[in-house]
Amino acid sequence: MHLSNRHHSRFMKGKVLIAGGSGLVGSRLTQLLSEAGFEVMVLSRSKNGILDGVKFILWNPAKQELDKEAYDAEYIINLAGAGIADKPWTKSRKKELTDSRLISTNFLLDRFRQNKSSIKTYLGASAIGYYGDGGDTWQEEEDAPNVKSFMTDLCKAWEEVHSKFKGYAESVSILRIGIVLSTLGGAYPKLRLPFKFGVGSYFGSGDQYYSWIHIDDLAQMFIYLLDTNSDHGIYNAVSPNPSTNKELTKSIKKALDLNGLVLPAPSFILKTVMGQMSNVILNSNRVTAKKIEKTGFKFSFPNIKEAIKDIEEHKI
Repeated sequence: MHLSNRHHSRFMKGKVLIAGGSGLVGSRLTQLLSEAGFEVMVLSRSKNGILDGVKFILWNPAKQELDKEAYDAEYIINLAGAGIADKPWTKSRKKELTDSRLISTNFLLDRFRQNKSSIKTYLGASAIGYYGDGGDTWQEEEDAPNVKSFMTDLCKAWEEVHSKFKGYAESVSILRIGIVLSTLGGAYPKLRLPFKFGVGSYFGSGDQYYSWIHIDDLAQMFIYLLDTNSDHGIYNAVSPNPSTNKELTKSIKKALDLNGLVLPAPSFILKTVMGQMSNVILNSNRVTAKKIEKTGFKFSFPNIKEAIKDIEEHKI
């Protein structure tokens, strides 16, 4: 049975407030949380009221505005932040990437501290960019960043702000998210695009590891951490089987039965076109999922071919 076809729970499990709920991950998570029996409230700068069974609540961290309905939440999932790879990393874009994460999270914490005694669980998003380029080495939650870069600094600062919820929420966890597989946005459609022109491409040597996760496995990981109210922790949100960039490109070709060559895109071109942001593509992150698996979490899509087939089949 596909994850999205699970039966609705007879009993409501509680109210979940999502920051960043209109993004790629947030939209899917909102849908699956509702199906799992949670009442979902999404923070929005423009929408207000109930749409398709989801309650939208106005907020604007820059103007220090948050509708009081938000304080009904028993759980918070914080995905807020401008898209890392959406635009080139100019000086102003770097500021936007940082501010959109830190200002909104600090604002949320301050407001909840002032207006509510406690929440059960706080889950914050981070990224595997925290680790920096790791080559063939397995990267685990206890590892410190092995280089200093804009991305490692951003993730570190982001996690520090999330961690301020400790002592306020009963349970705080941070998910370091890998490449999210979805046909609706993120990196995957960009990786798939060249095949439309008859050529698939990998970047540089193609030997760099990409730690990926099916969007439903990611959503179910958030739901699992709410359901289990597990101990505080940092968890890698990646499948147990990272692929090299070259393997991933070939898997897309095989899974979709596509024709076309698979050729390298030289790294110097990427660096010229993308500047510092090319590190996101050229870095190798071989990230382990053992910690979340040890808690009892089971992946529905641990292998790349099945994951790609599923997202394509269900257009998710």
